[in-house]
Amino acid sequence: MRAMKKAEMRVYKERLLLLRARLMGDVSAMADAALNKTRSESSGDLSSMPIHMADIGSENFEQEFTLSLMQTEEGTLDQIEAALERIEELQYGNCEECGKPIPKTRLNAIPYTPVCVKCAAELERS
Repeated sequence: MRAMKKAEMRVYKERLLLLRARLMGDVSAMADAALNKTRSESSGDLSSMPIHMADIGSENFEQEFTLSLMQTEEGTLDQIEAALERIEELQYGNCEECGKPIPKTRLNAIPYTPVCVKCAAELERS
């Protein structure tokens, strides 16, 4: 098991912090969009005319879709937090399954990944 240098970890920590900040902003914006809009604001209908049932269904779908995206992004935020903890514990960059170093190409693509490609494939199969 090769330990990643602290200078290398610092680079990934910066990336993770930037990604976390961006996602937190996105989640906040999505929460506002999904939960704070009134029916008339979200449909663009500012009149007091009764709304068609199909419009209500569309609004419900949009709200459910947005909430689903939020849940996905919140899962990513959890993974980012875990990666930041691994950096603090000087364990970042090593696969949590096999203990081998995670290739830099994988960390550059998914900086919050806790596992190498081989172990990720094994986990998906099981």
